[in-house]
Amino acid sequence: MTVATSRHRTPAHPEPAGVDNRLVVGGAALTWRSLPTPALPGPAAVLAHSAAHALTAARQHAVHGTELLLSTASRVDAAMRTELLEAGFTVSVLDDDGVHPSAPARPRAAEPGRLWLLTSGSTGRPKRVGHTLDTLTTVRVDQPGRTWLCPYAPGTYAWWQVVTLSLTQPGQHLVVVEPDELDDWPSVAAAHGVDAASGTPTFWRRTLYRDADALARVPLRQITLGGEPVDQAILDQLREVFPAARISWIYASSEVGASIVVHDGRAGFPVDWLDRETPGRPTLSVHDDELVVTSPYHGAGLAGPVRTGDRVQVLDGRVLITGRLDSDEINVGGSKVSAGVVRGVLAGHPAVAWARVTGRRAPVLGRMVVAEVVLVPAEPASADTGVPDEAALVRWCADRLSEHAVPRRIRVLTDIPVKETLKSDV
Repeated sequence: MTVATSRHRTPAHPEPAGVDNRLVVGGAALTWRSLPTPALPGPAAVLAHSAAHALTAARQHAVHGTELLLSTASRVDAAMRTELLEAGFTVSVLDDDGVHPSAPARPRAAEPGRLWLLTSGSTGRPKRVGHTLDTLTTVRVDQPGRTWLCPYAPGTYAWWQVVTLSLTQPGQHLVVVEPDELDDWPSVAAAHGVDAASGTPTFWRRTLYRDADALARVPLRQITLGGEPVDQAILDQLREVFPAARISWIYASSEVGASIVVHDGRAGFPVDWLDRETPGRPTLSVHDDELVVTSPYHGAGLAGPVRTGDRVQVLDGRVLITGRLDSDEINVGGSKVSAGVVRGVLAGHPAVAWARVTGRRAPVLGRMVVAEVVLVPAEPASADTGVPDEAALVRWCADRLSEHAVPRRIRVLTDIPVKETLKSDV
């Protein structure tokens, strides 16, 4: 990779503590120190051509503090690019041939140290949320040495969480997989000694579905889930494959940062965490079935209680996050149904690898519950027992849900859908 660099400039910040951590990207072993620091005119909106180019932009920011928004070109459409230019960003494509900038019509002064994230767009168009390297760095105590897998799209909140861990903590090495390596990531991870990995529930379900044996060969000691609702089924499936690993689920967002971390192997978090005020830690509340977070790691201008837009349910002493408020609730003839609860019931069926639940218009009722599922491949030894059909899955739900919550249609898909964000729009 050849890029114009700014090595001749005096660094604005001391070298980060993890500067000599090992990086593996595109099959090449590097360190943070060996990465070039491209010359980026700030404020810079960088569209990275590959994971390697994204890492060089992160390294440049850590050294020089250039105001930076980092993304892939696929997440920035023409309208967003125009919006960034109008906001005074120099939009630069970063690839093997260097930096290719498009200057704004009305430049503005850069804000040193500012990092911008684009939200996932789950509530509409992505929006910008301001952070700093400090507010994105939520692991601040010494950690046991780890080699982490980073499968996330560059510039997302989850990507920065793994990257800042490696930048700021000695002994936190990083193996980055490109999108075209995702289907074969267990072999890449095993080859490079990965023992810790972070991914969405969809990421883990898809890996288990495609090749559980290959996953079991990765010597994982730390497994992290986040970015989507985490149900008991996926936690139990991962525990079965990795009985000795620590399995953690994290609730985090661009707006409020990393706010909830649970290690006990159970979905949701203890109800007695609600409204508990501890200095330096987020405060969690529930208002009208919505999770509200007051966090020291919030984005710029978001101090105080932030309504997350995520729906919660309190059940058996746990607070479960079931999905987005605007899509989780289905009104069936005046009765409210949580799509997340129905999804959890379907995911609990031993033959279901993944499920999505939505509402569909229906006469008389107004809406009815429908679902899509991907089934676990049948083992040859159990092939004579067959796989569950739609009627069997409906009966499974009917035994566990109120009548109005039972899906009226269940469609079987052949593969688990996944977006660049490693989510499947559940």
